[in-house]
Amino acid sequence: MSARSHLPLSEYSAERIVLIKPSALGDIVHALPVLTALRRRYPRAHITWVVNRGYAPLLQGHRDLDEVLPYDRHVAQRGWRTAARLWSSFLGQLRQRRFDLAIDLQGLFRTGMMMLATRAPRRVGLRTAREGAAWTYTDVLAVTDINAIHAVDRYWRAAEALGVGDGPKEFHIPVTDEARNWAEAATNGYPRPWLMLGPGARWMTKRWPPEHFAALARRAGERFGATVFLIGGDDERAAASAVRQRLTGSSRDLTGQTTLPQLAALLQRADVMLANDTGPLHLAAALGRPVVAPYTCTTVRRCGPYGWQENAVETKVSCGGSFIKRCSRRTCMDELTPDRLWPALSQALRATNPTRFVA
Repeated sequence: MSARSHLPLSEYSAERIVLIKPSALGDIVHALPVLTALRRRYPRAHITWVVNRGYAPLLQGHRDLDEVLPYDRHVAQRGWRTAARLWSSFLGQLRQRRFDLAIDLQGLFRTGMMMLATRAPRRVGLRTAREGAAWTYTDVLAVTDINAIHAVDRYWRAAEALGVGDGPKEFHIPVTDEARNWAEAATNGYPRPWLMLGPGARWMTKRWPPEHFAALARRAGERFGATVFLIGGDDERAAASAVRQRLTGSSRDLTGQTTLPQLAALLQRADVMLANDTGPLHLAAALGRPVVAPYTCTTVRRCGPYGWQENAVETKVSCGGSFIKRCSRRTCMDELTPDRLWPALSQALRATNPTRFVA
């Protein structure tokens, strides 16, 4: 390394910075405080975020970003020749920007290759990186027991290394007026409180049964007069439909009908969010909305809704928190009953207007 690169990161000057965190939605949300810390540390620097193309709209217009650089993860589906050409072109874009500080919060082989392509004199990443990515870093940041530290606090090691770790962890989500107007129209006329409900998840082991969600939603409607808004992506329509057909009160299904900015605006209007451990749950928490969640194969201490961990209820089965994506038994789904979540949900709903409801 050069003499300059031996400087502590807290003393390192940078004019062009790239933050590499392509996915997934919840992880991107968890990395947002690092972005704002970078802006505090380097108020005049040009800061770029490398993100999967599908998530780019969430970051567009962020007050602390100068550029969003989309990465198309699905180019491989277009054939290896096209994929190789586009990958080479993307790496070329990274080289051309002449970054002097690169931070990898993804920690995988492909992001390690991105780090090398930047040719930045300082390339920072976490020791928990996999697939050999850490070999591409000039500065490897130690992480204490990964099983005992939340993702937000793990990513925050970068802010600490840069000398701004004593500042607040701030989540800023850009929400446009256009998206706000859409969300206002989508919720207009429906009785409050508004319960946003996300019953889907990519991992089958995260998918709390639709009948459990429906049981809680019915109680919320009967007890508090809540309107249920079902949210999620196209692949979660079946789960949303299975919930809605079991409901009796006011509801609206918006699954697969929102852009990311519209989803953020909708969640910003939520009185309470009830969802699995997924991106929308963490987005709602980052927006400061009360959330309630069942936790089956993941753990609250590692990836609970930040700031609302007390409202996340874990299964008590011995294999809970295994972080496996598939399971033939799924005994946790039977053990983690709606009754286990009702105290947290009822308390959150009551807090939306404490003078309206009585115990």
